[in-house]
Amino acid sequence: MGSKMGLSVWMMLCFTLAHVVLHTDSVAVMSVDLGSEWMKIAIVKPGVPMEIVLNKESRRKTPVAVALKENERLFGDSAIAMAAKNPKVVARYLQDLLGKRMENPQVDLYRKRFPEHQLVAADQRGTVIFKLSDELYYSPEEILGMVLNYSRTLAQDFAEQPIKDLVITVPAYFNQAERRAVIHAAQMVGLKVLQLINDNTAVALNYGVFRRKDINATAQNVMFFDMGSTSTTATVVTYVTTKTKDSGTQPQLQIRGTGFDRNLGGFEMELRLQDHLADLFNAQKKTRKDVRQHPRAMAKLWKEANRVKTVLSANVDHMAQIEGLLDDIDFKAKVTRQKFEELCSDLFERVAEPVHQALKAAELKMEDIDYVILVGGATRVPKVQEFLLKAVGKKELGKNINADEAAAMGAVYQAAALSKAFKVKPFFIRDAAIYPIQVEFTRAIEEDGVKSIKHNKRVLFQRMSPYPQRKVITFNRYSDDFEFFVNYGDLNFLSDGDLSIFGSLNLSTVQLSGIGSSFQKHSDSESKGIKAHFNMDESGILSLDRVEAVFEKVQDGEPEEESTLTKLGNTISSLFGGGSSETDGKENLTEAVQDEEEATSKTEKDDQEEPAAAKEKGIPTEESSKSEEQSKAEPNEEKGNQPEPGEDTAKTGTPETLDKKVEDVGKADVKDPESNKTEEVKKPKGPKRLKISENVTVALEIQDLPDLSQEEMSKSQKKLQDLTDRDLQKQEHEKMANSLEAFIFETQDKLYQDEYQAVSTQDERDQISTKLSEVSNWLDEDGYAASTQELKTKLSELRKMCKELFFKVEERRKWPDRLAALDSMLNHSTIFLKGARLLPEADQIFTEVELSTLEKVITETTKWKNETVEEQNKLPSTQKPILLAKDIEAKLALLDREVKYLLNKAKFAKPKPRKEKNTTQEMKNTTTEDQNTTDSENIIPPTKETGEDTEHVEEVKPGETPPTVNKDQTTVEDDEAEIPEPDVLESSKGTAEGTLENNSDKHPPDEL
Repeated sequence: MGSKMGLSVWMMLCFTLAHVVLHTDSVAVMSVDLGSEWMKIAIVKPGVPMEIVLNKESRRKTPVAVALKENERLFGDSAIAMAAKNPKVVARYLQDLLGKRMENPQVDLYRKRFPEHQLVAADQRGTVIFKLSDELYYSPEEILGMVLNYSRTLAQDFAEQPIKDLVITVPAYFNQAERRAVIHAAQMVGLKVLQLINDNTAVALNYGVFRRKDINATAQNVMFFDMGSTSTTATVVTYVTTKTKDSGTQPQLQIRGTGFDRNLGGFEMELRLQDHLADLFNAQKKTRKDVRQHPRAMAKLWKEANRVKTVLSANVDHMAQIEGLLDDIDFKAKVTRQKFEELCSDLFERVAEPVHQALKAAELKMEDIDYVILVGGATRVPKVQEFLLKAVGKKELGKNINADEAAAMGAVYQAAALSKAFKVKPFFIRDAAIYPIQVEFTRAIEEDGVKSIKHNKRVLFQRMSPYPQRKVITFNRYSDDFEFFVNYGDLNFLSDGDLSIFGSLNLSTVQLSGIGSSFQKHSDSESKGIKAHFNMDESGILSLDRVEAVFEKVQDGEPEEESTLTKLGNTISSLFGGGSSETDGKENLTEAVQDEEEATSKTEKDDQEEPAAAKEKGIPTEESSKSEEQSKAEPNEEKGNQPEPGEDTAKTGTPETLDKKVEDVGKADVKDPESNKTEEVKKPKGPKRLKISENVTVALEIQDLPDLSQEEMSKSQKKLQDLTDRDLQKQEHEKMANSLEAFIFETQDKLYQDEYQAVSTQDERDQISTKLSEVSNWLDEDGYAASTQELKTKLSELRKMCKELFFKVEERRKWPDRLAALDSMLNHSTIFLKGARLLPEADQIFTEVELSTLEKVITETTKWKNETVEEQNKLPSTQKPILLAKDIEAKLALLDREVKYLLNKAKFAKPKPRKEKNTTQEMKNTTTEDQNTTDSENIIPPTKETGEDTEHVEEVKPGETPPTVNKDQTTVEDDEAEIPEPDVLESSKGTAEGTLENNSDKHPPDEL
């Protein structure tokens, strides 16, 4: 309990949710950890830092399943229950179908696993479509949109406010088409995706957020091994602090390497166990039918296989049993863990492969990994942990994060960071693109009089390049319209199976037009090439922002002296551009470096300082000098793919060179305004150069999987909205029918209760009972088919008929409490009034009008109460009462207002000045004064005489100046007067009036 409270406190401190007041209806954000089998939902709202959403069954995770019947939809556990009865209408494991064409091997595998579904190809895009009937067709994106909309409903009910913004987790191995499919699904239901975050990155973020204090300048390498329902991923993450201008020293995580197996997970183990159970049932030969030919029976076996697999993780054997599996035949069989491990032996052999892939991509050894952390539900299988422990060579595996909820919690932290409504402590993320992307184009060349077409490739994003970031590629040899292609790069690291599942290697074709007219328009200017600006955003989705033709014009026409900055830029440009010695090519590349730096992503800018310790761990840093940069770049260019002098060049290179090192050049030389000013001073004679940019018309055609057209998107949105409206109408109809039925049953029961019979006649009860029976019969026969409005009308009629009966009973129930409260208020008000009138005139703080008003209210209320109660007692109980609870409450409120007014006045009233007594005799007799100084500690000041002389003390009249007394004496008397003693008041021989006068200013009026 204490650890949970400590974690909550640390969460609050780490999260630091400072709510910013915005003029919006909703400030809450959510995350959805979208797995193959389950989804976990988390929210952030003011006052709730990070919390997992509970579904309608009060569970912390919800099955990703939708039951699509003719007139209704079921989600979550209700859909799973429906799958055992009618598996054909329940769609599950949708991730395997997103962004896939019909001929994809993954679709064939889905058909094999779920033969009850009828899958057809879409007419235009060739993607998968679920055909439920001749009229019902749904794409995987539409079904996923339903799931996301349901997750929003759960989150809104939990947060008690509308939510629109969310972060969704996706597998790290998702390619461009699969990521776009998730975005389309969210758009169909009106959700705003702040980011698609890789699930391994979300887990790493959650791990780092709660260990912020442990992250320092010394790099820590952690491997996360995530085996879920359908896939397995191993990720190497480096944690280190980094220093930025804006945020100071903050923690950062960098994805160093990722390995995966798309079809290794708990689902495949369940299918193996399901097949084994089917063999056992068929071997019993209790029926001639083959259980595999009956989808409903196989669905029951699958559900039991899931349960048995879970139990075997903690037990060596378990009994599988199903009632009425097929033809009302019960099934019961014993399954041992040993048999289960034999069935899945080849799957366990594949556990180590993602680990090796991740280490290879990170260029690290297992000795460099500090911890191995388990994530995902399938990692609970003992044999998986055994093989993994053998592969990593560690003493133990880390189990110190929530394997189910870590991704959802990390994603919701990122959602709060991206939202404008919250502030969180910075935690920088350097995610990595698994698949390289390159630009390909052709150009006509002539060598020795022979014309040919040369095919050129330029790497845009290397494998494991960090993102988000922007890249610019410059084409120098084109002066007319042309086209280029954006494709995936070298994917040799993928297995043949993964490569066949991957889909198209061509991303898009870009046709540029208007280049020739731009050159004609700026014929007097120097061309700096055609620049294409690419952006890979936070979701890992690549887009072409714009293409522009860049020209440079010397204003006065004089040749410009080459500055030191230009020379340095040309040197670096020649390294990446193939060593061109032409002025045009070199200057263009220098400009390209500047453009890229200007468009560098926030992540790249933030990581300006890497500690020296990171280098020892093998982390590429950004602190290399220009000489180091050149030494690294030269060997890379010598290896091959070296452009000809002046050839089209891309501002990309190896990860150690352009992706990071060119950034440093821009930071050190280009972005520094002081440096630019210095160069201007060095070349006072040089003319100014004017840069001219003209946008080029772009026609982009997506090749891997065409996006939905606007018409298709609108059609899907309308379809899903109609389903949502239908569900809402059905829920309203069911709610109204249930309310009507409940009202009938409750009222029929009330008619036989004593309190209802006491206030009604037999005729009244018979009339109500007859009407209730009539509506009940109608409801049983035709009511459930009636419209919602008809149900509302029937319920309204019944309530109107029973209104007077319920009113009489309700009033009688309220009488005891209300009358008791009124009597108590009258009693206290009377006591208060008497106490206030006992105050002497000199100390009275209430006016006569105020006291008279209170007295009048007390009198009138008492009289009203007595008369009304007396009259009510004379009336028969079946008549409408005249003593009403609302009238009693009104009288209570009036009394309460008057008394509170006087109490507040007494509370804030300032004490009147103390009235001094005539102490002439005291001043004449100093000896007596000295003697009484000691005695004065036991009596109320300012009286100094003995008891016999007290009666001669006269009160100073208003306007008279009190006799002057010694300053020191007055001080002593004032100090003594601050501590009145009630015992002295009671035993004083003076008059009561004199005692009150001497002490009235020391006793607040509210003591009465």
